[in-house]
Amino acid sequence: MRRAAEDHVAGLEQLAADYVGDRSKLRSITRDDLRARLRDGDVVVFDVRPAAEYAAGHVRGAISIPISSLKSRLGEIPDGSEVVAYCRGPYCVYADQAVRILSRKGVNAARLEDGFPEWADARLPVARPIASR
Repeated sequence: MRRAAEDHVAGLEQLAADYVGDRSKLRSITRDDLRARLRDGDVVVFDVRPAAEYAAGHVRGAISIPISSLKSRLGEIPDGSEVVAYCRGPYCVYADQAVRILSRKGVNAARLEDGFPEWADARLPVARPIASR
């Protein structure tokens, strides 16, 4: 039973690696590190999910720049800024794409190792729309 489970997990890990691609050259940052960096105010955070997802809830202080708009909005990044991009979770490739695009343009960029759902589940600071009554 143990061997079957190990084979199953190894297969899932390979499927995930095939889907997200090679991340070995991408910098990443943990939730705890990002929280500290946000508190210190020394990082710019991009939510690269579609705008509707950002509007439904996002990391407090994050800027909505959907991956489809990133290339056209590169001029909005202050010189010398470090950028952290995040999306839907560890298997979402939007943040990976953002880091690759930003890095090619000379921006110091990293991806959040997971995403907004994990951030919110950890009860870290989020912004959500105010519910109307």
